[in-house]
Amino acid sequence: MITIEKKSLKVGKYVNTEHVDTIVRNYKQERWVHNSERLGKPDSLSAWYSIEELQEFMERAKENGGDGVRIYFGAYPTEYPQKPEYAGRQTVVFVATKQKITEAGVANKDIYVQTSEGPDLLGYNSGVICPPICNPRTFSAKGNPEVGVALVDQGDKGMTVI
Repeated sequence: MITIEKKSLKVGKYVNTEHVDTIVRNYKQERWVHNSERLGKPDSLSAWYSIEELQEFMERAKENGGDGVRIYFGAYPTEYPQKPEYAGRQTVVFVATKQKITEAGVANKDIYVQTSEGPDLLGYNSGVICPPICNPRTFSAKGNPEVGVALVDQGDKGMTVI
């Protein structure tokens, strides 16, 4: 009998509050302020999805041979009639993937599913982005500031707490 050992595909790790706080704060100071200035309005800082819809997406990915998810960073078009308040703002889109071994090494290939209009990427988007649908300066139930609260130097426009 031949036994085939399945290798774990895990690449991430759990992180603590300090790590999350640091990378979110760095993002706000180094990227968000410039993106917002270029947009002429506060860019999004986060995207929220329910566990139910993420589980549903994961199940669909598995049903189509998926073993991973690639998270692409993106931005809505400057004219976005489906949700005008999202126009121009950042987002994330989830795309189901399947790991393949190629001559060049390991590749995580995007999954396409057959639709009535032909093959289409198995992707998921349109979460609740903040801003505009939130107050980016919120506090947790314990009264602590949310992670990533940062003092952002906006040059001649002064300092902002985000």
